[in-house]
Amino acid sequence: MFVSRNSHTKEHTDTLSRVSVMLQLPLVVTAQVDLVLVLVSLLAFWTRLNHLSYPSAVVFDEVYYGQFVSLYMKRVFFVDDSGPPLGHMILALGAYLGGFDGNFVWNRIGAEYPSSVSVWSLRLLPALCGALCVPLVYLLTLELQFSHLSALGAALLLLLDNSLIVQSRFMLLESVLIFFMLLAFFSYLRFHNAPNSSWFRYSWLLLSGASCAAAIGVKYMGAFSYLLLLGMASLHTWTLIGDQTLSHVIVCLVAVPLLLYVFWFYVHLSLLNRSGPHDQLMSSAFQASLQGGLSRITQGQPLEVAYGSQVTLRSSASQPVPCWLHSHKTNYPIRYENGHGSSHQQQVTCYPFKDVNNWWIIKHPGRQELVVNSPPQPVRHGDVIQLVHGMTSRYLNSHDVAAPMSPHAQEVSGYIDFNVSMPAQNLWRVVSTRSDLSEVWKTILSEVRLVHINTSAVLKLSGMSLPDWGFHQLEVVAEKLFKAHSSSLGWTVEEHRYGTSQEQKEREAELHSPTHIDVDRKISFWAKFFELQWKMLMVKQKDSEHKYSSSPLEWITMETNIAYWLHPSTNAQIHLIGNPVSWGVATLSLLAYQLLAAVYLLRRRRGLKDITDGVWSQFVCLGCVCVGGWLVNFVPFLLMEKTPACSVLPVRSDSVTHRQALCMCVLAGLLSVFLSYRNFCPLTYGSPELSANQLQGLKWRDSWDILYRLR
Repeated sequence: MFVSRNSHTKEHTDTLSRVSVMLQLPLVVTAQVDLVLVLVSLLAFWTRLNHLSYPSAVVFDEVYYGQFVSLYMKRVFFVDDSGPPLGHMILALGAYLGGFDGNFVWNRIGAEYPSSVSVWSLRLLPALCGALCVPLVYLLTLELQFSHLSALGAALLLLLDNSLIVQSRFMLLESVLIFFMLLAFFSYLRFHNAPNSSWFRYSWLLLSGASCAAAIGVKYMGAFSYLLLLGMASLHTWTLIGDQTLSHVIVCLVAVPLLLYVFWFYVHLSLLNRSGPHDQLMSSAFQASLQGGLSRITQGQPLEVAYGSQVTLRSSASQPVPCWLHSHKTNYPIRYENGHGSSHQQQVTCYPFKDVNNWWIIKHPGRQELVVNSPPQPVRHGDVIQLVHGMTSRYLNSHDVAAPMSPHAQEVSGYIDFNVSMPAQNLWRVVSTRSDLSEVWKTILSEVRLVHINTSAVLKLSGMSLPDWGFHQLEVVAEKLFKAHSSSLGWTVEEHRYGTSQEQKEREAELHSPTHIDVDRKISFWAKFFELQWKMLMVKQKDSEHKYSSSPLEWITMETNIAYWLHPSTNAQIHLIGNPVSWGVATLSLLAYQLLAAVYLLRRRRGLKDITDGVWSQFVCLGCVCVGGWLVNFVPFLLMEKTPACSVLPVRSDSVTHRQALCMCVLAGLLSVFLSYRNFCPLTYGSPELSANQLQGLKWRDSWDILYRLR
């Protein structure tokens, strides 16, 4: 078959023509830019980042969070009972980017940062999060189906709030928490409002779940907002049971936050691998996994506890303080202050410091030797043993005598034979707390209970402190299992050596020279993770009245301020004071919404619909996000959490005059917010310095504590 050249030329020309039509040269890209969003974003960055290094001194809780930042820089382990580690890691990231090495003593508010410390980088990430909150509120309001004017009003209320600016400009976590909470709700609403045909919308759902995990990872307060978002998602997906969308929601809003929450701790524990001041709060196995500290002391110890082993026994109870089973050459007084008598035998206590009197010897009841045989005979679950005090050779004993501080429990003593009708009762059964009943008692890894053979009472730490005659050491008692609290019953062998000396003098010298048998006793990440979770929940600082403690109503009514920083020689100062106008607008808006909601609900119950179903859904969604967000962050902790409260309620009117009047009121309100912000700027940024009279003029309430120097 033959094809003419003209035919080929025509086909080539048609192809070029089609390509030219497809490309439509020159190429033009069209983009839509929301100039209002750009403007409020630029203003947010300016208000939060301008002169960020001022003041070049420790401000308020920077003295608290800075300690953890320094520990991250040195990779030293710590426990913060106030929350998970992500917030601390974010602050540490900013410090790392600025070259901070952790060598700064965070001992007081107002301490000057040295020139080697980049103050700007320490405060950068919280400031960025605080600035991004403003455009997020703008976008969130649009996703709530309100107008751009409403979104602008909500963004300006957040932009010009003095208290949020103060919290954003320093090395604190409030702005980081609020940012992730807003991002979670915005992302979820973007997913919910997106067309069902768009698969890209699931990326917003994934971002929402990740943001929820980040909020909880910064502070546990984020969990309440997460629960609120889960409630909203549950209502939205109720009609989707059996639909594929439901499985995506569960994965993104449940599985992803859970996995990320664990991931924050994985990074945390991977970074902090060195021993530090908080080690004693953790178990012996946890401590031994860290470089230095207990791992240095216990390196090369025998793994299996045997008859003749010399051990120190650490109580598994972390309250009131970690301590070790202890005895000394002092007897209980014949009669206590409360009038009841004692056995007058040798005191047995729990001592919170390393001491040679913490050493005990595991003895076989059928043998007199206090040394380890060759090969060693390990102690197993269910074995009956005797415990001999290493320095005094007294047997650990208990009997039907009331304990000194806990008369409902039995006294525990080092047995002394006074030739009276009180025979020795010094046999103890080793009971493993694990399910494997045949396991060998192991150094650090095993936790056991010591059950008294004669009375079936369990050796435990009571938590009570002994009087002067007991040197204020902690009381150890034997208590029936059904009465005792499980967390104080366990004991762990921490330091361990195989005894080789039978004579007392040689044994005392031996207690200072451990043997070395290389043993790997690393514990898994999951064991460390669950232990750290438990310690964070159980270990709390001593209750004390905080200098700035106040009731919730005092914050709503702005009766209280907090001085963040005071210049040592001038009147320059920074205070946490909200914008009175915007706070008043937010409070009135909350009350107005609840009043309107009650009226609408009652009228709809009677079949009277003042607004369409679409507007009603919009109204309900507004309440869930704004009112619900305020409540879940305020009620549980009785603290004022600055979550955005949208002040624009659905008002429908066909009257142009009414619309103009409403616009004028809104403009007047925003102008008042700006003037109030401008008025308190010297207390927000710490500059310019004001005179005493000017500071007195800013004291709008007599309860505000504003300091000034008379000149």
